[in-house]
Amino acid sequence: MAVQVPLWHHYLQATRSRGAPRAQDFQRAEDVLLSVLEQVHALDPRLLVDYSGDLEALVCPAPLMEVPQWVEEALVTEEGRAAEQGRPGCCRPGVPGEGPGLERWMTDDVFNTPQGSAKCRGHIMPSKVLQVPKDLLVVAIVHCKHHGLITSGSLNADSLREEQLSPSLLVSSGWRTICFNVVPMVQRKLRVPALEQARLVPGFPEGGLERIIRAVALVLASVEHGRLSADYLLTRLLAVLGSLQGHHLDGLSILDRVNHESWQEGGKGLGLTLGHLKMVMLWGMLFLAPEDWAELQGAVYRQLVVLLCCLATRNLLHFLYPEWNLLQDSGLDLSALSQRVERFASQPEASLHVRVTHLGRSPPPRIGSGVKALLQLPASDPAYWVTAYFNVLLDKFQVFNIQDEDQISAMQSIFLKTETQGAENC
Repeated sequence: MAVQVPLWHHYLQATRSRGAPRAQDFQRAEDVLLSVLEQVHALDPRLLVDYSGDLEALVCPAPLMEVPQWVEEALVTEEGRAAEQGRPGCCRPGVPGEGPGLERWMTDDVFNTPQGSAKCRGHIMPSKVLQVPKDLLVVAIVHCKHHGLITSGSLNADSLREEQLSPSLLVSSGWRTICFNVVPMVQRKLRVPALEQARLVPGFPEGGLERIIRAVALVLASVEHGRLSADYLLTRLLAVLGSLQGHHLDGLSILDRVNHESWQEGGKGLGLTLGHLKMVMLWGMLFLAPEDWAELQGAVYRQLVVLLCCLATRNLLHFLYPEWNLLQDSGLDLSALSQRVERFASQPEASLHVRVTHLGRSPPPRIGSGVKALLQLPASDPAYWVTAYFNVLLDKFQVFNIQDEDQISAMQSIFLKTETQGAENC
């Protein structure tokens, strides 16, 4: 096992080195975009520029334009038909009967009079909210070009003519063209029960959630409905994990790279998204002890065993909306994907090379028939979805190096339970 440790760190270093030039390209492209968005804000103060950035910037950059926070408390929401929209949290943002600063939201460009609703004076129409920044972006781009704020040919806005819920802008940066999704959103303070429950999760940094939970974003789901977006909150949750000691985000970075290079065959095929992997990372907080994340290989495998279990049971629940299965109706070939991930988990060395010349002889496979049977257990009995169960899997993969007596005792108990169940099924 000692021979493998430098390999993981070598691969992480290579991943980071590849990210440096991408970060520079992204920064140059973002400067162009922010110049345009600042002009949009000057034309309509309701639309702000989000400078916060996020952890996905180098993979899927999506700067947001949001409404001023002083409107948050006043807006109301009416429940939509979530089942028909295919996602939880569908609703209609509305303007209440009374409240300060609401006149800006009752103008014809965003407002629609109610139809039999006694709760509010009218609704903010998502389709209209979308059209406002699309029109202003065109004006802002012309202004910026005329005043030399951006160079000719640095920005392509052809998609603004298309009917899309999130228009995109193509920005040229050196040798690369970066696609930015411009997502109009309305922030509103709402109760999200899953977030309140997350406060009770042992081991989560004290005060971590309070620092990031300020508002929930309402983004477009259709021309009439908005939906709650957890993307911003999930990014902030991961940032909190990144502040902890250990290799939480390093493990995520390695799996994201392996996913692109190996499981998606260099991005040519369908596969997992970074969003899927981020959700796995959050569920990986089942491992609470700092020593669980102290070693890089172990940090990768702690996420890997959760992912393998989700693929085996075809069930990856959203961290904030547990009623939403992210693998359902995803269009992914889960059987083929499971085989690729299992192959990596069994012999990761083949995927951790930077160049072919780095390949040596791979150790024997770590996965056997017994592991595949273990992966199926939570499908029939959710009680197995506990740290000790995943520690048993880590032991099978030969990466359980924890010395904590309580963890070892719990792992041994669940191992005996699985053995007993297996004997009963024979």
